Order: sequence, then C-alpha cells, then structure tokens
Amino acid sequence: MERILRGVMRYRNTTREQMVKEFKQVRDNPQPKAVFFTCMDSRMIPTRYTDTHVGDMFVIRNAGNLVPHAEHFQDEYFSCEPAGLELGCVVNNIKHIIVCGHSDCKAMNLLYQLRDPEFSSRKNRRISPLRAWLCEHANTSLEKFQNLRQVGLDKPLIFSSETPLRKFVAYIDPENQFALEDKLSQVNTLQQIENVASYGFLKKRLESHDLHIHALWFDIYTGDIYYFSRNSKRFIPIDETSIEQLLDEVRRYYS
Repeated sequence: MERILRGVMRYRNTTREQMVKEFKQVRDNPQPKAVFFTCMDSRMIPTRYTDTHVGDMFVIRNAGNLVPHAEHFQDEYFSCEPAGLELGCVVNNIKHIIVCGHSDCKAMNLLYQLRDPEFSSRKNRRISPLRAWLCEHANTSLEKFQNLRQVGLDKPLIFSSETPLRKFVAYIDPENQFALEDKLSQVNTLQQIENVASYGFLKKRLESHDLHIHALWFDIYTGDIYYFSRNSKRFIPIDETSIEQLLDEVRRYYS
C-alpha cells in the first residue's frame, strides 16, 4: 500500500495536470470509440499497449476476459459485463467491442486444469469462486478446445459472430508456437464474440452492421499484439508487415 500511496504523490507532481486538461476536454462531449473487455491480470495495461487516452475506451476487466452468455441470466440476475455493454453500446452509442485475451493467463491455466472432473466438482466449486466462475462462464471455451484437440489442433473451428447466420472460421496457432493453455486462451477469446452477440439489446445494431466485435490477443512475453483477421482466419501479429493489410480489412468490413 505504501507503494500505491507514493505512486499517487508522483502522479500529483507529474501527470495530474495534463490528465485534468484531458478530462476537461472530454467532459461535455466524450466520444469513446470502443468497449474493451480484458483480463484483470496485473500485467494487462490496455491503455498502454493501445496508446489510448482519457475518454477513448470503456474498459471492463475480469478473470479470464469473459463475457457471460445471455442464457445464464434472468431478470435481475445480471453481472457487470452486460451492463457495461448496454452502457457503452446503447447509452453511449459505441460502435466497436473488443475482447482481448493474453498468454500465461492464470484464469485460463486454471480452466485447463478443470478438465479433471474431481478438480471441477461441485464440492470444489463451492469453496472456490474462481472455479465456479470459470465452470459457469468458460466451459463452452473448454469444450471447444477439447473437441479441437480430439480432431487435431491443425483443424479449423467455426464460431458464430454478430448473428447466428454469420459464421467465421478460425485456425488456432497454426505455427504451433504457444503452449496448450495459450491456445485455449485464444479459443476463449474468440468464444466471447459469440457471447457478446447473444444479448438481445444489441441484436438490431449487430444485424444492421452498426456494431462490430473484434478480438485481440496479447503475448506478455514478447509484447506483441495479435488481431484476429477473419480474412486470414487466424490471429495476425500487428506489426510493420501486417498493419496495412489489417487496416484495409477493418475499413472494408467494420467502418
């Protein structure tokens, strides 16, 4: 806590003045461009690796960058994730939703262990909120990953996208450079696109192409950011060789 308090003092003496200026600029006319779902992992600092600033994004964080599927909720039994979607996309008319997973995700590492029926038993879920959260809201990701392992990791997965009739194909880590848990993390990140699209209050905007869902993936060991390209059917590293291709895809399909 001492480090936090001293950090506040450094902020007061360095960046506070500039931030207050930025707050004033967006106070009366904020125009955020994205709702950004990511993991609560302390190594994930999305405003840094996207170089975004005050007023640019709504950021929603939880264990495993999960967006619970709408089927899990009834009436008042909602969580902050769909509330954040409504606040961002309905109240504030944001047009882009981004889900960002990452390597060495502790939640995904635990999800991988939940393949063991004893480890994921009801008894163990009752004493572990994290296990219960993952079993409830990430089991579809685990099932898809398990099915992929059975048929072959080089085979494609098919996901629903903005509507049930719109599908996209995904090859997970075709270069085979990541650990199994990281492959699961990428599957989980793409599964959240389906989950986002399950909410009825987003349906009209998704069907009319007025709202778009994207997936990013961050390799914390190299600092590389990957964008899921529906054209290429895989996560593409965003770098000097790919940026124009990815910008063209975004402009063509998501503008």
